Amino acid sequence: MKKKVIAGLALSALLVWLSIRGIEFQGVIDSFRTIRGGYILPAISVLLLMQILRSIRWGLILRPIGKVDQLSLFSVTSVGFLAIIAIPARLGELARPYLITKKSRIPMSSALGTIFVERALDSLTILIIALVAFFFTPLPPWLVRSSTLLLLATVVLSTMMILMIVRREATLRVLAPLIEKLPARYAGAVNRLIDHFIEGFRIMINPALLLSVTLLSIVIWLVDVLAIYLLFLAFGLDLSVAAAFVLMIVLVIGIAIPTAPGFIGNWHYFCIIGLGLFGIPKTDALTFAIIYHALSIGIVIFLGLLFLPFNRFSVADLRHQAES
Repeated sequence: MKKKVIAGLALSALLVWLSIRGIEFQGVIDSFRTIRGGYILPAISVLLLMQILRSIRWGLILRPIGKVDQLSLFSVTSVGFLAIIAIPARLGELARPYLITKKSRIPMSSALGTIFVERALDSLTILIIALVAFFFTPLPPWLVRSSTLLLLATVVLSTMMILMIVRREATLRVLAPLIEKLPARYAGAVNRLIDHFIEGFRIMINPALLLSVTLLSIVIWLVDVLAIYLLFLAFGLDLSVAAAFVLMIVLVIGIAIPTAPGFIGNWHYFCIIGLGLFGIPKTDALTFAIIYHALSIGIVIFLGLLFLPFNRFSVADLRHQAES
């Protein structure tokens, strides 16, 4: 984990340097002064709506294995996303599954399975949006290749999840030889954990609920596109909605790279790359990236700190769960 943290910090520092290389900081200051403040509050409202919709979607994914009230879902989601941006080495991804077990009877391994479902649906939704964007604006080859690889990975992951839940007994039989090599005191527990983990995929065989969650995923990412477009207007950038789609796709690819907490560096660098596709100067693109990052991360931090007193946990707790 220490090696991952060091590598992430080093990569983040490199991307920060690439983002500010050749920048005239007086130009950045001047760009801040041109922001139309009337668009900032609507952008913040849209980003807040996105977090609410995420908690609703997670509740639907969890429904086949257990019902959780919406306030608890929003509380845990808020603290969970704070953990994701604050704790290095992606250890924060365990926060939501860990915390939801304290507010329901859902096993942590099953809740972790729902996070895999959520990530697969996010990838699929973004790819659908990317296909639409392809018809309205030319995209660079590297972005097309990245989207294609993401599509293949998503199809493989989704197929595996469906097969594992449909053929659960067969899956456990396939894994049995590996589990039997473990000490007897661990074998039974590992077998139960795997069974619970597969249980988290149950929504994949519920067509009506899966369709609802997929449509909600599309709405979530369209809301994100709306936030980006509102910031285009705030900066007076003459860019289309299609450009907002493209920037979102580029950013999603960029922040998937493990770096320093808070996506510092990769958020800014890939935002500059995305806006550069439409001829936006680097100085203006960096200013946009700083504001967009501050608003997006600021919402997560605000909500996370607001609900943190009701969802106590420590990094040691998450590390212990990861080791388990």
